[in-house]
Amino acid sequence: MKTFVNDSREPGSQVTSGSQRVLVVEDEPDIAALIGYQLTRAGFRVETTLNGVEALRAVGRDIPDLIVLDRMLPGISGDEVLGRLKDDPETEGVPVLVLTAKKEQEERIAGLELGADDYLTKPFSPRELVLRVQAILRRTPESGGGSAGLRVFRVGPIHMDVSAMQVSVLDEDVSLTPTEFRLLRALLECRERTLSRRQLLEKAWDVEADVSDRLETRTVDMHVQRLRAKLGTAGDSIQTVRGFGYRLKKDLE
Repeated sequence: MKTFVNDSREPGSQVTSGSQRVLVVEDEPDIAALIGYQLTRAGFRVETTLNGVEALRAVGRDIPDLIVLDRMLPGISGDEVLGRLKDDPETEGVPVLVLTAKKEQEERIAGLELGADDYLTKPFSPRELVLRVQAILRRTPESGGGSAGLRVFRVGPIHMDVSAMQVSVLDEDVSLTPTEFRLLRALLECRERTLSRRQLLEKAWDVEADVSDRLETRTVDMHVQRLRAKLGTAGDSIQTVRGFGYRLKKDLE
């Protein structure tokens, strides 16, 4: 059953109120209108597109603060759109909330493996969607919040400025996605101890507690592998604790 919203705006229009901009990519006009209506009420500027081609064009015109992306799109799939965004240095840091109609955990986790920051299963509560968007943006330092909670980490060759969302290794800037940034931050904050994969999921992805151990392993390990590669020579500082999780070397200089 579709949900209809009494709203005169057509998908593709941009709402001018609010400060943070959200791009909604959803091929069902009624759902797109519902999402846009709820996000606008929450104070966001919203633009909606009905397919992947339009979405990529919209991002090319103006990079949003966050994207709500349906995985099942006509033509270019949501997965392909997500992949292109994460492969582009200019957009790899844009947070993405993935929508999926499939309830299986394999499907729900697949978006995270592709680089999404969170997922939501259809049918969903509009209020929950708004709350998840707000939570993702709160976890993204450059989305707002000023200088409050400023923290700077210097561990060996790794330097992280949380407020500026900047990471460097040996004074060379490193470009990380929001998820990779939160993953590294968790390891830096807890550098005196080992973090389990479930703890890293909770800190970096904020996923539900019922995610299976196998999916935990696959998702976290894949992102740690990408993080190590981006850190270059400092990537070896992330140690694997077999059968449990990860930690930073204690003797980093």
